[in-house]
Amino acid sequence: MDDVRFRYHSDKLQELLTDLGEDPSRDGLQKTPRRVIESLSFLTSGYQDDVESVLTGALFDVEYQDMVIVRDIEIYSMCEHHMLPFFGRCHIGYIPKGKVVGLSKLPRVVDIFSRRLQVQERLTNQISSAIQTYLDPVGVGVVVEARHLCMMMRGVAKQNSLTMTSSMLGSFQNLETRSEFLSLISANKSQF
Repeated sequence: MDDVRFRYHSDKLQELLTDLGEDPSRDGLQKTPRRVIESLSFLTSGYQDDVESVLTGALFDVEYQDMVIVRDIEIYSMCEHHMLPFFGRCHIGYIPKGKVVGLSKLPRVVDIFSRRLQVQERLTNQISSAIQTYLDPVGVGVVVEARHLCMMMRGVAKQNSLTMTSSMLGSFQNLETRSEFLSLISANKSQF
């Protein structure tokens, strides 16, 4: 961000602090505008990343035709309605068609889409659609479980609510494949 835009945003944040009844010149708030700008820049950095290059940059020819699952991928995102965080886990499964992707690339894709202003439903669909588009697997399944601070801290104030969304494409729309995937991501974790 250039200096002019940074100064503009910093001034606006100082105005906001004043409108909230704070003194932006007091000790604990003097650097708050800079911190907020840097924080929001990081939390929305997914707009600058290229999903295609992440997924196609680590494809390997492998004769493997069974399910590949990466589960419990941590998600931290921002609700586009209130700009409050939501956080949880993402589980991804796919059945390759002659090519597998480097396992670390799946969490990278989750991070790219999570670091945008989001709703959980869109996030889930974006992850599955990107994998289907760039890997061309037999099928893909994505499940996201998240807690939303916009529901926990304000509004209905339900601290124990959990939102689950899923997107099943290709062979994962078949009941047997879907059931296997859901069973595997729900299985007890083994101790390593």
